Amino acid sequence: MQPASLVIRAYNEARHLPRLLQGVQEQTLQEIEIILVDSGSTDDTVKIAESYGAKIVHIAPADFTFGRSLNLGIAASTRPLVAIASAHVYPVYPDWLERLLEPFANASVGLTYGKQRGGETTKFSEHQIFARWFPEEPAPHQTHPFCNNANAAIRRSLWEQTPYDETLTGLEDLAWAKQLQSQGGQIAYVPEAEIIHLHNETPRAVFNRYRREALAFKKIYPEAHFNLYDFARMTLSNLFTDLVHAGRQGVWHKVGGEIFWFRFNQFWGTYQGYRQSAEWSWSLRQTFYYPRGTDPQSPAPRPVAPIRYPQEK
Repeated sequence: MQPASLVIRAYNEARHLPRLLQGVQEQTLQEIEIILVDSGSTDDTVKIAESYGAKIVHIAPADFTFGRSLNLGIAASTRPLVAIASAHVYPVYPDWLERLLEPFANASVGLTYGKQRGGETTKFSEHQIFARWFPEEPAPHQTHPFCNNANAAIRRSLWEQTPYDETLTGLEDLAWAKQLQSQGGQIAYVPEAEIIHLHNETPRAVFNRYRREALAFKKIYPEAHFNLYDFARMTLSNLFTDLVHAGRQGVWHKVGGEIFWFRFNQFWGTYQGYRQSAEWSWSLRQTFYYPRGTDPQSPAPRPVAPIRYPQEK
């Protein structure tokens, strides 16, 4: 397998970064080049990264975009394959990177991404979203451009030809994947490359995240639209689906209120981002917004023991 770099974007991630870096140390692939792109952290993020031997790249907060920070990090890398991770994720298994990079044995594969699941602080509706977007079944030749740079990898040579779009407010991964497929490159989804993605967002943060992503999506797909009727229908249908599954899991009384505010802010933010845009395809609408049954799935048993992390204090 070709040597690889790992680019991590971070801002004030001193709480979560050590677990990710410990997980990297536990990987079956060793000698991973670690690059941390820091956007002005005021805590110990940089100090922690340096203690694990990471190369530090700085970006001023005023200059930050997701695409620009990735471009800076990848420019600082020296390996032919580049894995990408958020600072608030951590790998479940010691073969996370090995599995994530394995599809590159096929020369036509330009991008891979792995499964994401939530942690203890993850909201119920986001658990549902993770299950919807990251199923248990692999897709070695994915036909659509969905991916997620919280847990992904690319060929550096392709990035040299097409850097990430620095003007987008989010979804730089989707834009890059769309361009890759238009040039004949392939995307592989690898559920065995599993990470835990930690979010503990406020209602306002959920609204802002989905508004930002909607703004980016309509720039990538100018024909996109999401009107008040869509807002009402998507909110109600997702609320109903979440509440049904929460009831089946016996947790409705714990998460009912959280489900309401999460789904409202998700789709109200989406509406604000998509205002005055045009029509977009049913398949993309279904991929991003339509609910589907997501009672807990049983992942396929693996012959690999998970990484044992110390309990958080």
